[in-house]
Amino acid sequence: MAQLSLQEPAGVLVKTTLVDYPGLTAGSFFLKGCNLRCPYCYNKGLVLPQAYDANLNTLEELFAHLEKRQGVLSGLVISGGEPLINKATPIIIKKAKSLGYKVKIDTNGTFPAKLKEIIEDPELKPDFIAMDIKTSPARYPDTICIKNSVTDSSFFTGLLKESADLISSYDKDHREWRTVLVPGLVTKEDIKAMAELLPKDASWMFAPFQNQNCIDETYNELLPYTDSEIKSLVDYAKSLIPGALLR
Repeated sequence: MAQLSLQEPAGVLVKTTLVDYPGLTAGSFFLKGCNLRCPYCYNKGLVLPQAYDANLNTLEELFAHLEKRQGVLSGLVISGGEPLINKATPIIIKKAKSLGYKVKIDTNGTFPAKLKEIIEDPELKPDFIAMDIKTSPARYPDTICIKNSVTDSSFFTGLLKESADLISSYDKDHREWRTVLVPGLVTKEDIKAMAELLPKDASWMFAPFQNQNCIDETYNELLPYTDSEIKSLVDYAKSLIPGALLR
């Protein structure tokens, strides 16, 4: 395997964030590459190979920033894309930990075997894990997969459940699940199916859909849920998972 170059464009560096790592002032690094194609995703420059942003930051730039901000930042969020399929992820984790940073991983939950590997490796184990749940697992093949890549409607149920169970081994203050409230993709029926994957003490964070720069341009014309519709959906989720919350 070719050695990874620290000078290659790798992702987008957010130098400081107060919202991406609960309780910590952190930096975030959004790695390129993803196995899903969520139609509402606005990160075309990270997800679509033909549209990769030419101005992506390098690992060298990330590491220089982490070294410079030691003592100011406490955490690093590694997101994407999907970081569990990126060969840079273990290198970043080791570097961040060597500098004293807490590490949070954002994952879409479709790679439980890879997630298990890093959790069980003392050098790589994240301090916090956030997992996205897009819609009912059975709807993944028709709504968020690369076209024709998976046709079995039950395929993702097992993957997402296995990942959720792995994350459940963490203390509840060091894990969360996240869902974007996309009209047509997240209904009460979908919320019920998603809730079945989660532990009852889960922190389940909901976010409103933003209809701009979507991978599927038709979603730019899709009106977000109203405030009352959002409240109804989150209240329903809360009846199933008490830790459900609109962020």
